[in-house]
Amino acid sequence: MKILSVALATLLSAPQIRAFSSAAIIRSSSTRSNYLSPSVHSCSSSSTARTMSSVAEDTKVADPATNPLLQPDDLPKFSAVEPSQLTPAMQLILEKLESDFAAMESKLAESKDTATFDEVLPELEKMQHPLGFAWGIASHLNGVKNSDELRIAYEQNQPNIVKTSMKFSQSKPVYDALMAVQKKWESEESKDDDFVMLQKKRAVANSLRSMTLQGVGLEEGSPEQIRFNEIKLRSAELANAFSNNVLDATKLFGLTVSDSKSLEGAPDSALAMWAQAHQQHLIKEASDEDEKKKLGEAEVDAKAGPWRITLDGPSYVAAMQHVPDRDIRKQVYIGYLTRASEFTAEQLESKETEKKEGAPGKDNVPIINEMLKLRKEVSGLLGFNNYAEQSLASKMAPDVQSVADLSNLILEKALPAAEKELAAATALAREAGGDEYSESNLEKLMPWDAAFWVERLKENMFDLKEEELKPYFALDPVLDGMFGLVDRIFGVEVREANGKAEVWHPDVKFFEIYDKESGEHMASFFLDPYSRPADKRGGAWMADCRGKSSALGIDVPVAYLTCNGSPPVGEKPSLMSFREVETLFHEFGHGLQHMLTRATIGDVAGINGVEWDAVELPSQFMENWCYDKPTVDGFAKHYETGEPLPEEMFKKLNDQKTFGAGMMACRQLLFGMMDLELHSNYDPDGDETIFDVQRRMAAIYPYALPVEEDRFLCGFSHIFAGGYSAGYYSYKWAEVMSADAFGAFEDVGLDNEEGVREVGRKFRETVLSLGGGVSPSEVFEQFRGRGPSPEALLRHNGLA
Repeated sequence: MKILSVALATLLSAPQIRAFSSAAIIRSSSTRSNYLSPSVHSCSSSSTARTMSSVAEDTKVADPATNPLLQPDDLPKFSAVEPSQLTPAMQLILEKLESDFAAMESKLAESKDTATFDEVLPELEKMQHPLGFAWGIASHLNGVKNSDELRIAYEQNQPNIVKTSMKFSQSKPVYDALMAVQKKWESEESKDDDFVMLQKKRAVANSLRSMTLQGVGLEEGSPEQIRFNEIKLRSAELANAFSNNVLDATKLFGLTVSDSKSLEGAPDSALAMWAQAHQQHLIKEASDEDEKKKLGEAEVDAKAGPWRITLDGPSYVAAMQHVPDRDIRKQVYIGYLTRASEFTAEQLESKETEKKEGAPGKDNVPIINEMLKLRKEVSGLLGFNNYAEQSLASKMAPDVQSVADLSNLILEKALPAAEKELAAATALAREAGGDEYSESNLEKLMPWDAAFWVERLKENMFDLKEEELKPYFALDPVLDGMFGLVDRIFGVEVREANGKAEVWHPDVKFFEIYDKESGEHMASFFLDPYSRPADKRGGAWMADCRGKSSALGIDVPVAYLTCNGSPPVGEKPSLMSFREVETLFHEFGHGLQHMLTRATIGDVAGINGVEWDAVELPSQFMENWCYDKPTVDGFAKHYETGEPLPEEMFKKLNDQKTFGAGMMACRQLLFGMMDLELHSNYDPDGDETIFDVQRRMAAIYPYALPVEEDRFLCGFSHIFAGGYSAGYYSYKWAEVMSADAFGAFEDVGLDNEEGVREVGRKFRETVLSLGGGVSPSEVFEQFRGRGPSPEALLRHNGLA
């Protein structure tokens, strides 16, 4: 859930520079999605840009009339955006921005004791908007339409963006002016502040805190400040390299299967997906256009194959859950767990046409080691004992121990359940899997066995296969049902508006949201629903295209919602897995908080200014409605016959809701506590390696011990390129609140339409409306009438 390209959000965390890239809120891979990591990378040479365009062309693309990156007063004109336009646009924007900011600093220095709010943050917001618009488009396209040309332009411009951001973050005149504004307000303290004043106070307080964390207290020109800024530049470069390495390694892997017996029992939808992937691979590798055309016209036989399994999310998950051949599962699993490590680096480096001196390599192990050292060093420069302390300084959780306490509370219930779940899956494998699963041949299930046998166990227990559900979850009806839900509980109408905005791919849809009562056009959003492994990063995320802001005169916020769901295959529409349905609801929840905000101060509107460990509240809250009968009835219709999902199937779907909850909870807890351990107690200069830490932490969860080749951390983009460093625990922290919030609807009765509508309007007016203008704990108390309790979370997961 980031407010900028994810890693930049962490890098440039002062609210007054929030607009330097589009916000992006990413969904956890361990909560059934993959990772987004649109960070940044620097390139010292400007010669690269000259190979892309001549001096004359540069002059042309710097013209606001012809360069869509220089037209910030409307939605992006994606059809006209080219990578070659980025450098001229950045040069023009940064030149003006630095000149305007220098003049502003001079003015504030003269009147710092008498400065008003309107003379500081709103002016900064207006000043930075052109940069936020242009760089936001570049960051977005870097995630959904990645190309070599865009990477080059992005990397070339990133250092200047970071340097400019640090000038804002470390500006003494701005900091002193904000301090004066805050002190003036404190002397006029009033308990009767209206919402606008509350927003202003939060924006100023957040800005002061963020500037402190960005080094404003370091003496100008001191060795400490110089080193701090060097670390920021290098961290941006490393994060972008990490992200690109994961994407490239994911695209690198492909396993062709020719023997149908190896895939016996796999769902028809998976076979069709893999057969289509094989055809697309042949087309890509074809040497001439005639051959490509011939291959493209050939009919794909999903039953006969061949098939190609990739590491793209839908393909990987289907292989782990449904391929009966252990050797194939192992190859795919090891391929996924060794992405961007020493196992793939040599092959990736062989594809590089140019190696820049000092640039990070294709192995993420040394990148992680350097990042951890730099984070430890930068936290020391700011006076913290470790990076985890620094991270938590801007979050709801007061300290590492508080996070550990919550984790241990859940672990106490989840671990015994996880052990029982794994034991049941193992027993089934011993019974039904043949001699290779006997105790004499296999001491315990290997990681590439667990998902397969857990899926078989679920099918046996509930007599329901995922493949039986998919025909009822075609994308368009699911969207209709999801929109019907928010109409019912929040009083907003979502209307399709394709054609009213330019898009970056034909699959992308555009929608508008209206208030049912007033008819007001409240917001709009883009939806990019399908996986495109060739140029789109894995995972699911919400990003800020335009944020609500009185300073900018923007009344209609716009969001990007990005998923990597199953694409249409042949004549069949996109038939979603239930997990993909949940992911769609999850990201829409993030989007609703961005789009339905009543906050008008840009720095705290929507998701801006919301503490990181609270932003998952509305997203995880929305997932609960996937098990609500009226909601499911609104979208679960057979794509061919229109028949609704049978009552018996819905009951089975609900019965399996808590299936595997112990293992899933432990997985999340492991990731969160491993993240905190790496950023608190781990010494990156010591003898212990990052993988030693992984094994040590995994030992708490005995069934999860990694195999020798495991390089999971090399693909853990959340914490190394996604803004969740020392913050991955946020998923569980916010889930306590989201479960408790849904409990308010349960309290009035989910079949009580009037009561659900009343509670829904209250949720909209608090959680979805107040943004960062009110602290998350206070927002929750306004909605629930008390603080959050973990009881609902444990109950929803069957762990109470």
